[in-house]
Amino acid sequence: MEGHHVKVYYEAGRYGGWPANHGIWSWGDEILVGFQVGYHREQAGHTIDWTRPIRKVFARSMDGGESWTLEDSLPAALDNLQDHLPPLDAPGFSGALACPGGIDFTHPSFAMTFSHASFHVGPSRFWVSYDRGRKWNGPFRLPDMGTRGVAARTDYLVEGHHACLLFLTAAKADLREGRPFCARTTDGGFTWQFVSWIGPEPQEGFVIMPASVRLPGGDIVVHLRAQPDRTRARIMAYRSRDSGQTWQQEPDPVPHLATSNPPALIKLNDGRLCLTYGVRQAPFRMCARLSADEGRTWSKELVLRDDGATRDMGYARNVQRSDGAVVSVYYFNDLATGPERYIAATLWRP
Repeated sequence: MEGHHVKVYYEAGRYGGWPANHGIWSWGDEILVGFQVGYHREQAGHTIDWTRPIRKVFARSMDGGESWTLEDSLPAALDNLQDHLPPLDAPGFSGALACPGGIDFTHPSFAMTFSHASFHVGPSRFWVSYDRGRKWNGPFRLPDMGTRGVAARTDYLVEGHHACLLFLTAAKADLREGRPFCARTTDGGFTWQFVSWIGPEPQEGFVIMPASVRLPGGDIVVHLRAQPDRTRARIMAYRSRDSGQTWQQEPDPVPHLATSNPPALIKLNDGRLCLTYGVRQAPFRMCARLSADEGRTWSKELVLRDDGATRDMGYARNVQRSDGAVVSVYYFNDLATGPERYIAATLWRP
């Protein structure tokens, strides 16, 4: 695959991870992406030291993804994203803010980002910005909306000045992760209403981390990180023809993965859909697939890079530049750089 790779964030002794959780936005050649930064610690699984501070940060590019500058624009006291984070309404916790409503989702410099504490049951919160992420308002509480708990990542579709459709993961009945659903606000975030579950509750595993696009005809396509049973991981697809009220399952765009990794889905300027994802099986790689029929069928796997040193990678986010190039951002580790996980971008032309 023609393209080249750049480092969005790398720092010796640190860990950069999980852009899929935090969001990506673009305004022409200006791109902003969110991720987490902690301290590197050699251990099984994620080599991040969970006992030390972990920060939600952003990186900005003013040249279409060729170079990046780190921005640390959220107060540390409000965003220590560890599993033991207290509930949003805990006494003395300054993150307990009720959203006053009136959010203008159509503002030309608008961005919104979400975070959660526990991977399974939350609590979750969100921030909004009207200056392209230089200043964030919040954090605001995100309610559970009748579920067993919400672990929010950042995926939403703007529907109007004060209307937005949000895609989330809720805890299952056994309080494990997870089951996807969508929710809507029509009053600028003052209230959020549960709209629908996206597919049945998985009995053994999980279906989590929706990635959505709205098609020109109004259909919504959602891809999901899925390991609903012990047989295989995959990326699943659902379609809604009624603005999220009901969902129909479609053929898996990625039917076989050794271990699950979340999808990143965008609609390209030429109308095709572009899906990227990490493959956590040697050779550890970042891949893409394309669809010319609004997601009903998909191309063979396109390898963006296959030089990964470990399965601890992926969690992509994508934007397309006005010149047609796609900027895919993800976290990665390669032998040439060292043991730390870093945030990388592949700039490529589909």
